[in-house]
Amino acid sequence: MKFAFIAAEKATYPVQVLCRTLEVSRAGFYAWHLRPLAARTQQDQRLGVEIQAIHAESRQRYGSPRVHAELRDRGQRLGRKRVARLMRQQGLCARRRRRFRVTTDSKHDFPVAPNVLARQFAVVAPDTAWVTDITYLWTREGWLYLAVILDLFSRAVVGWAMSAHITRHLTLQALTMALGRRRPPQGLLHHSDRGSQYASTDYRDALRAHGIVCSMSRRGNCWDNAVAESFFATLKVELGHDDLPWLTRAHAQGEVFDYIEGFYNGQRRHSTLGYLSPLTFERQWAAPAAVASRPIQGLPLHQTSPVEAPGSTRRRGAAISVSPQSTFVAPITGLAGILELASFIPSEPQCSTP
Repeated sequence: MKFAFIAAEKATYPVQVLCRTLEVSRAGFYAWHLRPLAARTQQDQRLGVEIQAIHAESRQRYGSPRVHAELRDRGQRLGRKRVARLMRQQGLCARRRRRFRVTTDSKHDFPVAPNVLARQFAVVAPDTAWVTDITYLWTREGWLYLAVILDLFSRAVVGWAMSAHITRHLTLQALTMALGRRRPPQGLLHHSDRGSQYASTDYRDALRAHGIVCSMSRRGNCWDNAVAESFFATLKVELGHDDLPWLTRAHAQGEVFDYIEGFYNGQRRHSTLGYLSPLTFERQWAAPAAVASRPIQGLPLHQTSPVEAPGSTRRRGAAISVSPQSTFVAPITGLAGILELASFIPSEPQCSTP
């Protein structure tokens, strides 16, 4: 709009020159300039400020769907298209992810478990199925390897570990944390790729000792473990290191810890969960009122589970029954919480570049 352009440039050029160049009258411009803003325009301006704040709080990680969900939780009643328009006007957008790459070498002589999960990523109770994987984080000191375990029900990270070396000890540390925090029932399904770290005798023995059923992806098929792969892509993009390396391993470890324990589990809105955070989703599921009267974000309370442990006596199609008092991931707050978390992580000497 010509008048809007003149208003934006009048501090640089005389209004008379701008009006003459754009072939509009000065009287018309001043009449427009002094006219009070429409109510909707004023509301858009207020919303724009709030949207900028939410986008900044998410560290530029949220696009319009998650910003819209946050606004609705704050009592705003507006459509997602309006949020998208206001974000577009301000040049705000979420960081974009790249396509993930296969990084695991499955050439080894260890036995391989069948693909029991079979891409059935929708489960109706916590600690029914876990997925796990390893990713590579590049630093100027060399590689840092991150292993995570996610609960398919809430997508919460229930266990994780980092190391300068990619060995079975890395995955065992993540498993130890997950077992200590969740204490899952026997029959839990554990899905991974065919990497030697997961197929090793030590790792399979640890699963067997806790009554956990092992499942592995087919050879070279990253889509069989798409939930874990997607988490890693999200983590790298939202930390802003999809292409750029961290300066040191310690710097990367600090940012990853803050992302998982300070943001992802407790705050980040997940599209699969109806734009709730993993912990909020689990709390709603565990709430007695939710269990007794209503489903969570469209998930029926008696939905058929697509995952059933081999050897179960439960008939096909029956709903999984898990007590609402199951142990969930708790947010890490304060020194006491950090010390408790540290008890799951064995100390490791400084390592040179592998």
